[in-house]
Amino acid sequence: MWIFAALVTSLCFGINNSIFKWSNGKGLSKIHIQFFFYLVAFICTFSYSMATGSSNFHILTLLIGALIGILNTNGNIQLSRAFEKGPASLTAPLVAANTIFPILCSALIFREHISSTQWIGIFCMMIAVVVIQYTPNAKGQHHYFIWIMHVCFAIFSFGTLGILMQTSTHLHFQPLDVLIAMYGGGSIYLLITLIFKREKVQASELRIGTAVGLLSIVGYGCYFYALSTGIASIIFPIVSLNCLFVVFAGCYLFQEKLKVYQMSGIFIAIIGIILTKI
Repeated sequence: MWIFAALVTSLCFGINNSIFKWSNGKGLSKIHIQFFFYLVAFICTFSYSMATGSSNFHILTLLIGALIGILNTNGNIQLSRAFEKGPASLTAPLVAANTIFPILCSALIFREHISSTQWIGIFCMMIAVVVIQYTPNAKGQHHYFIWIMHVCFAIFSFGTLGILMQTSTHLHFQPLDVLIAMYGGGSIYLLITLIFKREKVQASELRIGTAVGLLSIVGYGCYFYALSTGIASIIFPIVSLNCLFVVFAGCYLFQEKLKVYQMSGIFIAIIGIILTKI
């Protein structure tokens, strides 16, 4: 069941990333959309918590949840800026390598038992993520120092985020409390960013942000369920396969054609998922 929950998370994240890709082509601000998605998700989760009386906040829960939200938003911003400043052919595969940090943390710190077959499956999925996102001959401005700085910040943000999520489940924090703190912390961080940028907000950004926020609640809800019941070292690479759905969305929405290496990556990913279930 937890593998299915991880796949649902991957699907939700893949749909959201596809929406971000589509919105960028329409000239919409990714920061604005993120702000509205965090704000709507915070209102929904907080309202549900108040209506059911299920909230049980602790200072550590608030701090870790808020930090997860800030790291996620900052990671997305840094990734976008890295695409603008450097070779896109390397940016996505490099940032995707952040998955190795929470995987190693789960195996070494939280002492998860993983068989050799499952390790091969994890390795296959990580290779698939890199292969699928590789874009040869993609253009970039090639400001290498600035580019590598943004890449490093994105890797740190996403890698640390995964470790903190695993830590919160290890400490038996209530997922709803962490989600509320995560969305609240992300909203405040993005609001401060918007104040400094002073860009005009479009109505379509509010609508898209609302849709993304609702999908995010489902995705992260399944994410926490999977982490609390399954093997985190397997869950993290499964979730990172959300790039598969972005590729398929590109084929359907943007009339992109699958490259031979992408088809190979999809095949490797399927093998990896099968191996982790053995």
